[in-house]
This record gives sequence, structure tokens and C-alpha cells, in this order.
Amino acid sequence: MIKVIDKNEVRTRKHRRVRAKISGTSLTPRLCVFRSNKHIECQVIDDTKGVTLASSSSVQLKLANGGNVEGAKEVGLDIAKKCLALKIENVVFDRGGYIYHGRIKALAEAAREGGLKF
Repeated sequence: MIKVIDKNEVRTRKHRRVRAKISGTSLTPRLCVFRSNKHIECQVIDDTKGVTLASSSSVQLKLANGGNVEGAKEVGLDIAKKCLALKIENVVFDRGGYIYHGRIKALAEAAREGGLKF
């Protein structure tokens, strides 16, 4: 009998591996991304204090279609604007176990265009 592992469990394992190496500090917080079929969201987290400094999502921005690349770009620009308002320029990118492709890549590149450095 073959053991069946769903995609989300595989992603969670990858995320745990990434999180073992990446940690956000108050100087360089962690930009964590979560992607679902309909929406995308991201948070800027200070892991030393355990607090979320800023967040943005396609639900929060009330995008008509947050599950596509254009929606991810808008979320990336919004999180960059919020971080710069909090005087945060450098972040560590946590892709959440997802492949750096498509919506994840679009969000990251839009955040870089918005002024974040990672």
C-alpha cells in the first residue's frame, strides 16, 4: 500500500525546513507569504518579539480577483508601502514552502519595486 501525502502537507514540511534557517528580527523582519486558490496574503513579522508589524491581503484590498498575478502585484506594492511607512526597508523573504514562481514571484518583485530590500 502506498502512503498518500497531500500537497499541503508537503508544503508545510518545506516551510518548516525554511523556517529552521530563516528568522525575522526587529531590524530585518520576515516577510511571510500565504497563497490560497482565491487569495494571497503576506505579513511582516518580528520573530524575536512574536508580533506582526504589518500585513496585506487581497481580501483586505477588496480585489475582484486576488488569485492571479495582478492581485499578487497589488498586495506586494501595498505591503512595501506599509513597511516604508513603518521605516522598515530590509526584510527576509519567507516563501512559505511555495515554489518561487507565478504569484509568489510577482508579490516579491512588486515588493522590491515598492522599495523593500531582500
